[in-house]
Amino acid sequence: MSDAFITNGHIIDPANNIDEVGDISIANGKIAAVGGEEKRSESPSAKVYDATGLIVTPGLIDMHVHLREPGFAHKETIATGTAAAAAGGFTSVACMANTSPVIDTPEKIEQIYDIARATAETNVFPFGSITKNLAGDELTDMRGMRAAGAVGFSDDGVTVMNAALMRDALALSAELGFPIMVHCEEHNLNAGAVMNLGETSRKLGLIGSPNAAEDIIVARDIMLAEMTGGHLHVLHVSTAGAVELIRQGKRRGVHVTAEACPHHWILTDTEIEKQGTNAKMHPPLRTQTDIDAVIEGLRDGTIDAIATDHAPHAPEEKAQGLREAPNGIIGLETCVPLVFTSLVEPGYLTVAEAIAKMTAIPANILGINRGTLSMGAVGDVTAINPDFVNQVDVTKSRSKSQNTPFGGWELRGWQVLTLRQTAE
Repeated sequence: MSDAFITNGHIIDPANNIDEVGDISIANGKIAAVGGEEKRSESPSAKVYDATGLIVTPGLIDMHVHLREPGFAHKETIATGTAAAAAGGFTSVACMANTSPVIDTPEKIEQIYDIARATAETNVFPFGSITKNLAGDELTDMRGMRAAGAVGFSDDGVTVMNAALMRDALALSAELGFPIMVHCEEHNLNAGAVMNLGETSRKLGLIGSPNAAEDIIVARDIMLAEMTGGHLHVLHVSTAGAVELIRQGKRRGVHVTAEACPHHWILTDTEIEKQGTNAKMHPPLRTQTDIDAVIEGLRDGTIDAIATDHAPHAPEEKAQGLREAPNGIIGLETCVPLVFTSLVEPGYLTVAEAIAKMTAIPANILGINRGTLSMGAVGDVTAINPDFVNQVDVTKSRSKSQNTPFGGWELRGWQVLTLRQTAE
């Protein structure tokens, strides 16, 4: 816990509809005062930050990261992944369960919290897996993992193909009040796929995954959420069809939320010709039609949150051919400037709308006590310079990995201060 006084910043706190220039006082790790007339903290230990010209927000939350620990320390660890998160302005991250061993028991949830307390530079909130060992044939002890601190459940990286199991998971979601986070790709339709199915895949002679692979599972799981009353969260939305299905589900009153990642609203599948494996991920990069639909979904609220799907891989793994290399890119350190450059600057989202999708909304979806500058709230704060222009330099990444298609891009709006408290 710490005392701090942040002066003369443009405070944007969507949870409290605050959008004004003012000061923030943090005492004993908690928000003590916010606004234009507040006085400096009387604590002699308070560190003063001049935020003139900066946007000051609740600490940013990335609700979809892969920290790779335990089991894949050559790709990333909780220490290095959260260092990258802090460098990118995030004070809290939610980590996926596809580690080795898989996070599929209460004891493994507790292990993640233990490692995070010892090594993390941000708050870490773990997901448990939906099925044991991600095998798709038996549900985990979700009650026990929830009691141990799991913020939700996901088999991210693979789809739960058994509809009855997904129904049962969503029924537990309705009973216990947690989100089921779903990776939506029908396995039979995307088997062996390297990229999106389309003109570029045919040109390159590569197996492609059709939009229908995503849309079919999104449709199925929305229907199951409607049947059970559970909370369905659709991860990394990439197709126009999925956006429309989610929009229709919301209109019917289904408890469905969704997220999008920067690469899915910026890059098309043609990028794989230029960038090779650094443009390989699942779901894959799609077409401009899909990009336009994802942006519209962000604009109209169909897509609730912005996440990175930070997926580090070692250089030698990504150096393999397109068919052999693993899927995924890193994203924690580039997310904020990509949001400002590609969504805020063109006018697709206001600053407040963008910040809401990285603070209050993900906090609400996950049910965590973060994402707000309310009095007495945890004093996690991020400051962003909206005018600072810088080039993405992957050699300076705090992550262990450098697999990004955005290397060398000149972007505007970078994080300049990340304050994270350990108090709940």
